[in-house]
Amino acid sequence: MKYKCLVLDHDDTVVDSSRTIHYPAFLDTLRQLRPNHDPLTFDDFNHHCFVYGFHHLCELRYGFDKVEMMTEYAIWKNHTSNKQAPAFDGWYELLHRFKAQGGIIIVVSYSESKEIQRDYQDHFNFIPDRIYGYDAGPDNIKPHIKPIVDVLKDYELKHEDICVIDDMPVGLSMAENAKVDFVWAKWAHNDERLLEHIKKTSQHACSDVYQLIKFLEL
Repeated sequence: MKYKCLVLDHDDTVVDSSRTIHYPAFLDTLRQLRPNHDPLTFDDFNHHCFVYGFHHLCELRYGFDKVEMMTEYAIWKNHTSNKQAPAFDGWYELLHRFKAQGGIIIVVSYSESKEIQRDYQDHFNFIPDRIYGYDAGPDNIKPHIKPIVDVLKDYELKHEDICVIDDMPVGLSMAENAKVDFVWAKWAHNDERLLEHIKKTSQHACSDVYQLIKFLEL
C-alpha cells in the first residue's frame, strides 16, 4: 500500500454527480432566475466550474445577487436531497482493499456531509473516517489546508503518508499548499480543454479507478 491515508474529493471523483445532479439543478435555477438566457451546455458548465469555480459562474457570468444565490442553493439542495449519483466503477473494490489494509479515508468536498455519508453508506457500506463537507465551515473548504493539518496531527501521519485525489484544480491547490501528493481523477472529464489543463500540471493522472488502484499498489 503506497499511502496510509487517502483524502478524497466526492463529486466527479467518487460519484458521477455533476452529470446526474449538479448540472440539472443549475439548469432548473437558470429556468427560474434567467429564463431568457440560452441554456448552458454540460461541457461549458464543467469548464467554467473547473477554471473559475461555481460561485464565479453564478455571481459573475449570471450576476446572481444574494437573494438569488439563496434560491440557487434551495434548488440545488432539493436535487441533492432527492437524487443520488452513482459511484464510478472500481471504487467499492479500491476502498475496501484500502480499508482492509488499515488505510484512513478522509473526504474533503463541496458537497454537504449528510449526502456524502448517505452515498458512502449506500454505495460502499461504511462511513469515512472523517468528512469535511461544505457545511464544515469556510476554514475547512478547499483550497484551505486545515483538513490535512488536522489529519496529520490527529492520526500521527507524515506528509508522505497522504495522497489527495480530486478532479478539480482547487484540490490540487490544497495538496500543493499542504505539501502532500496529488492524483488527478480525470474519468469524469471528456472535454479536451480540461484534459489539456490537467496535462500541463505535470501531476499524475488516472483515466479510470482501476488505474488508480494500480497506482496506489492495492
